[in-house]
Parts: sequence; C-alpha cells; structure tokens
Amino acid sequence: MTGFSKLPKEELKSVSGKPERGISIFWMRRDLRLKDNAALYHALISGSPVLVLFIFDEDIINDLEKNDSRITFIYENLKKIYGTLSGYGSTLLAVKGKCLPVWEEIVSCTRIDSVFWNEDYEPYAISRDKTVGDFLSGNSITIKQFKDQVVFGPDEVLKSDMLPYTVFTPYSKKWLSNLYNTGIPAMYKSEASLSALLPFSVPFPTLESLGFVLSEIKVRDFNPDNITDYDNKRDYPELDATSYASPHLRFGTLSIREVVRIAKEKNNKYLSELIWREFFMQILYHYPHVVTKSFKPEYDLIRWNDNEEFFEKWCTGKTGYPIVDAGMRQLNKTGYMHNRVRMITASFLCKHLLTDWRKGEKYFAGKLLDYELSSNNGNWQWSASTGCDAAPYFRVFNPYRQTDKFDPGMKYTRKWVPEYNSPDYPEPVVDHDTARKTAIETYRYYLKREKQG
Repeated sequence: MTGFSKLPKEELKSVSGKPERGISIFWMRRDLRLKDNAALYHALISGSPVLVLFIFDEDIINDLEKNDSRITFIYENLKKIYGTLSGYGSTLLAVKGKCLPVWEEIVSCTRIDSVFWNEDYEPYAISRDKTVGDFLSGNSITIKQFKDQVVFGPDEVLKSDMLPYTVFTPYSKKWLSNLYNTGIPAMYKSEASLSALLPFSVPFPTLESLGFVLSEIKVRDFNPDNITDYDNKRDYPELDATSYASPHLRFGTLSIREVVRIAKEKNNKYLSELIWREFFMQILYHYPHVVTKSFKPEYDLIRWNDNEEFFEKWCTGKTGYPIVDAGMRQLNKTGYMHNRVRMITASFLCKHLLTDWRKGEKYFAGKLLDYELSSNNGNWQWSASTGCDAAPYFRVFNPYRQTDKFDPGMKYTRKWVPEYNSPDYPEPVVDHDTARKTAIETYRYYLKREKQG
C-alpha cells in the first residue's frame, strides 16, 4: 500500500482470532449509506461479525484535484457512517491504496469467512472486482455480490431474443412491465441489524492524510418535494426545480429503491428519467467500447475541429452565446448544471464548434458532482448524434431559440452572465447559421464516405 498510513495489522490480528468463525467484511464502494443497503444487510445476517471497509482507490483518486468536491462529499459521508458505527462499538475501516494490495494485506492478518459487496457495472469496476474476487476465492474466502444501485440489472431487461435494447422507448416499456410484474423491491432493513458489527476501533483518517483538502463546493440535499411537478418545471433552469437526487444516487447516499417508490407515486416523467439512468448503464455494460468510441462506428470517421481556443472559451463560459456561457459558469462554480442547459452546451460544443464529444465528456467528468460514466457518456453521445439512441445529426440546437423557450426572462442567464449586453461580453465565437450549415455538411460528408466504403 502507498499513501495513507498502513493497515492496522495488529488490531486486525487481535480480533480475527476471537470469533468462532472468520469475520465477514462488507466492502463499501458507491453505496455510502447504512439504510436499505443490500450487501450490508446480507453481511449483517450472515452469522459472522461484520467489519465495514472502504478503500480510497488510488487507481481512481490519484488523477483528481486535491480539492475535488466529490472526494469531500465521500469523506464527509464516510465520517458520518464512522460515527454511527462507533456508537455500536465498531468502526468503518477507511484506508487508501490500490485495491488488490489492500486486500492482500487484510487477508494476510485476518481470518475472513466471507466478503460482501454491491455490484458495479462500469468497465473498471468489473475488472477490479474480478481481480479481487479471484484473489479472495483463491484464499478460500466466499464472495457474495448483490444488486443495489439499480432496480433491474443489465441482463434483466432484454428483448425477446435475449439481446440488449439499444433504443430507449422499447427498453422503457419493458422496464415498466417488469416493475409492474415484480413490484418495487422491498427495502433492506440493514440499519436494524447493526448489532452484528465486529467490536473494533481504529481512528478515522483526516482528509489531509488522504492527500486532499476540503472543497468549498457542496452537494445539495435531495429534495423529493420537487418531484411532484417535475414534468412541468424540469426544463426551466431559473426555477431550480430539480430534486438533486443524481449525486446521491451516484455515490449511493440514497437508495434507488426509495427514489423509484417516490417517483412512482408522484410523477411518471421523473420515473422515466430514472429509467434513462438504467438504460445508459446497460448500454455501457453490454457495449463497453462506448467509453472511448462512438456507439455507431461510422461516426468515428468524422474529423473534428481541434481548435483549442474555441474549446477554452467553451470551458470558461466565454463563447458569446449567453445560455451556453451561463451553463458552463454554473458548472465551474457549483459542480452542477441544469439538465436542459447540459444538452444546449453539449450540442453547442459538438455541432457549433465541431469539437470531439470526448473532450466535452472528459471536461464534464472532471467537474460534475453527479458524474456517472454511463449517463455522462450516453448523454454526450446523444448530443453528438453518435450514440445508440441519439438525436439525428441534422438536429442542431439553436441557443437563441432555446433561451427564448426555456429562459424567456433570462433570469438564469443573467445570474451567471451579469456582463451580458455590456461592452465586456464577448462577441459570438461562431455565427449560428454558418455553424449549423457546416456541422450538417461535415456529418453528411463523412457518413456518405462511410457508406461508399
């Protein structure tokens, strides 16, 4: 292990010999809660004392800024969990390192019966879990995995030929049919069984010892009250009428079962957005090439404009298109961007500036509090017209019309672009009509070449 202080081996050795059987370990990852947690629940009823483990994975966090807001959010939630578990005479063991070496050290000094974790469907997570799982199985340790971050797993909503859906509408119908037939999964009473935790105590690390500092950007609380009228208010950024569930679902501080139950009672359009989330998850699972390539391979023939000056202006919100600049400034300042504005800014980068969608996807990945690979990738490919269920390439959002329709009083835009209509505000980097025509011609040219071979 590197980085944070070494694993408390002596403490682990002292407790591992006390149970009549080996201990169970619940490996917490993107499920940062004690309530309604599938793997935690099953660990707690396994009959073995349970130790909760979280690994700050260096293969992920070493590429992040020291003040990354998501690390602050993770850390603060783990600290709350640590406090709760301490009240039961136990602990949350939080360490920093690469996952396999951490597990090798734990196994070397602890008698383990079983390891429990919740499934993760991203390519890196699948590879990581296989590596760790093979190692644990090779040491006669039972691995138990559970579905927790979705209502239906990637192989549970399939076409009649057992192939995955690549179009949202039929996927959504099948998803809803499954939900009607099975009902919303019952919530796991995991928090009611915490007495089964292993008696154990170790200090909780400081954020600085993990190599990070506190971020000023904060994750907002989930607001279920905004779900009721979601379909009527969802497209108007000035209303600030979204539920802010997405970062909580991303890091598992909120149970998807709980949110689906609320959505089913309150608003079908909001429920549809949750289905989109699972649709993109199963696309990533079945078609992992989308991480670096277009879902439709013919779109990888497009030669994108590599204008770094334009890209920098887009990143900093200085394109001369007010609603685009407002969205980018909101993102840079708060880690959030309204969903309608995400579509506008993404379309603008890909179509108006003819910039590779992967550059925009990567920028969003570094800024969004709710960054989730599958949704971010899926929505960027939708905007670039390269994805499985994408906007046709000749659909180019007009930022002016989008503003007139969804921010008619420009309250949202002026909040983030106060210098609009002043000499300090830049001229548009491109002309809309010219950029639209160029984008359509460019797409058409390369797609025609592909068809001609």
